[in-house]
Amino acid sequence: MAAASAKKMSTDSDANRDAWFWDWDADIAAISPSHAELQRTVRQFVDEDLAPNIADWEEQGGFPKDLHQRAYAAGVYGFGWPLEYGGTPPADPDIWHKFVLNDELAILCAGGLPASLFTHGISLPPILALGSPAQKDRYARDIISGRKTASLAITEPGGGSDVANMHTTAVREGDEYVLDGVKTFISGGMNADYFTVAARTGGKGLTGISLFMVHKEFPGVTTTRLKTQGWLCSTTTTVAFNTVRVPAGNLLGAENFGFMPIMLNFNSERYGMAVGACRMARCCLEDAIRYARVRKTFGRPLIGHQVIRHKIAEMARHVLATHGLMATITRALDGGADMGRTSGQLALAKVQATKTLEFCAREASQVLGGKAYLRGGGPGGRIERCYREVRVFAIGGGSEEIMLELATRQAKL
Repeated sequence: MAAASAKKMSTDSDANRDAWFWDWDADIAAISPSHAELQRTVRQFVDEDLAPNIADWEEQGGFPKDLHQRAYAAGVYGFGWPLEYGGTPPADPDIWHKFVLNDELAILCAGGLPASLFTHGISLPPILALGSPAQKDRYARDIISGRKTASLAITEPGGGSDVANMHTTAVREGDEYVLDGVKTFISGGMNADYFTVAARTGGKGLTGISLFMVHKEFPGVTTTRLKTQGWLCSTTTTVAFNTVRVPAGNLLGAENFGFMPIMLNFNSERYGMAVGACRMARCCLEDAIRYARVRKTFGRPLIGHQVIRHKIAEMARHVLATHGLMATITRALDGGADMGRTSGQLALAKVQATKTLEFCAREASQVLGGKAYLRGGGPGGRIERCYREVRVFAIGGGSEEIMLELATRQAKL
């Protein structure tokens, strides 16, 4: 019944959605039946559970706590995680499945929701990569099912992208570590049950950083909501650790070996952000076309004016170029390249995608005029949200400047 319902929703959505020459949905779905099924599943979840509510959740500044478990029941939240810890099909996901998930979620054009709903996408990998069997049993199953939530706590107020210069410390005292420091811009932090925290346990630089599982209820942990330009339902948070005593058994992996997992995690995060930003830019383009066809000025539809058609063509050019780059990287990863070796290309892809989003959000706003300045569910609702989210996509996960420098280093210039 669920599969039939998903198929009907996909068919209905596709019938109402123009198939333009930059539409890559059918090509992705054609990779395999499991890719097509995941695409239908995620789109149904977006259409039925997220899209009707996102405008209200943005105004309210959050979403229902049970949305995590609803997403799991829908087959979206547990996708790609180990089956032994509650992961859901497909059993052997590839990078194109990851592409599908991020691409379909981005249709909502509200990056703050997946950023806070799917916080396990960046907080759970260190547990699975470094954790002992006992730690995985303790945390992974509840996090994957949505019964508990975890946020990644890396960024510091004075550090930003300079992770190796981390100031939060964890000092060993007997069977505990004493944790002191502040983390900021933590997605979903207000609702998190756990934090995957990076702290300095050794000397200066990248070799002295370790990762810990810190429970929100530990004495000395405090959270403060940040007021942000966009991502209004994200509950972006500052987390302070004031002499927090963390059991030594909550250290993930070996002491002073936390930096590399953080870096590999960043590559995965940047890939997802780039895929999402490209799809959001495409949504701006398509919403601009739909509006330009019905809005009349000077006796004819907006689309009848050459200057509007050229704006649309420029947006399409940016979207096609960005998707082409993402497809090239995805094919390389699917062919056996790893995230570490492609980090330079991923850095450039993030810059390309976020600049494309910025361009398309601006141009689409020009096409819709005042309608793109109104918050809510009107014809310019998605464009308005995109415009507010441009900066967090350009800065979060590594700023444009850091990404460009990383690419030049990877190229050994």
